[in-house]
This record gives sequence, structure tokens and C-alpha cells, in this order.
Amino acid sequence: MNTINVRKPIRTLQDIPELRTRRLRLTALREDHFDAYARMLADVSSTRHVGDGSPLDRLNAWRSMAMLLGHWMLRGYGMWALERLGDGHFVGRVGLLQPEGWPDLELGWMIEPASRSQGYASEAAGAALDYAWRVLQAPRVVSLVRPADAISEKLAAHLGGERVDTLDFCGSPTHVFAYHPPANLARSALR
Repeated sequence: MNTINVRKPIRTLQDIPELRTRRLRLTALREDHFDAYARMLADVSSTRHVGDGSPLDRLNAWRSMAMLLGHWMLRGYGMWALERLGDGHFVGRVGLLQPEGWPDLELGWMIEPASRSQGYASEAAGAALDYAWRVLQAPRVVSLVRPADAISEKLAAHLGGERVDTLDFCGSPTHVFAYHPPANLARSALR
């Protein structure tokens, strides 16, 4: 396992890069996102395939948000809040994680219930993968997907992920979908 650390450290929330897609702003999680973030994590449909599958109360949602922000400081990359362009509505989170004990650099996503099935996860995850290739110069990224999460399996495949393994992760069988940089980026990194 190779841990990726960014050369330029993230020292403040303002250092977290902002990305934009056609419909979304990927931005640092902020306190004004917290109520929507906590509602998302309190919904079992959001958490049933993450961690132990249990929804989180507000205290643990706060801890989750703090951990995600701390990951930026420790590793130089992490999860972004997703806001719709135009109205700034919080629709979820997407990003890159590799906390202690993780098998590889992971691309993860979670969309709040009212914003699902609109292509936001695909759009944002594609931007996060592009960031992994162009900025982090990652040689590989994975998504860790529980077998019962057919929607995430379909999204991982749509993003170019190939199911390469099944492992016991956090006490449950988990499929590993691997992504590799596009050939033109992989070749340019070798020069």
C-alpha cells in the first residue's frame, strides 16, 4: 500500500481547492453545511452501505465532518461538500480518502436522499478522479463498495472502475473497484 501525501500542505479551510463541474461546486465542508450533512447521515438509506451501516446522530455526524476536514490537513486531499451551482444547495459529499488502515486511496461519494438519481454522484466523482490523476498523480484509485450496494457498483463501473477483489473491510465483505489514470496522463507522468 502506498500512501499519497500532497507536496503542498493544506493548512486552512481556504487552502482546500474548489472544483466546479457543469452543475456543482466541490468545496470545503463548512459549519453552514452541518445541518444538511447531519440529516444526510441520520438517514439509514445514506449509511446502510457505509461503516457499520448505522445512521449517525448529530454528535457522530459532527465527528465525521471533523474527521473529513482533518484528513485534508493530514494528507493534503479529502472529501468535498457538493453544492448546486446557482442556489448553493448542499447535495452530498465526494472525494478521496486514505485514513490509517485503508487498503488504498479511495474515491467515495454520498448524496442526500432528495438529490439522488440526478447524476450528481457521477459528475462529482468524475471531477474527483480527474483531480486524483492530474494533481495527486495517483497511480491507482479504488472504490470500496458493499455487495448489496448495486447503485454504487453501477456508478463505479460507469466511472471506469474494474472489480478486482473482494475483501473483508470494517467487518463486511467489500468489493474493490480499481481505477487507473487515462493512458495519455499515465504516459506523460513517465516523462
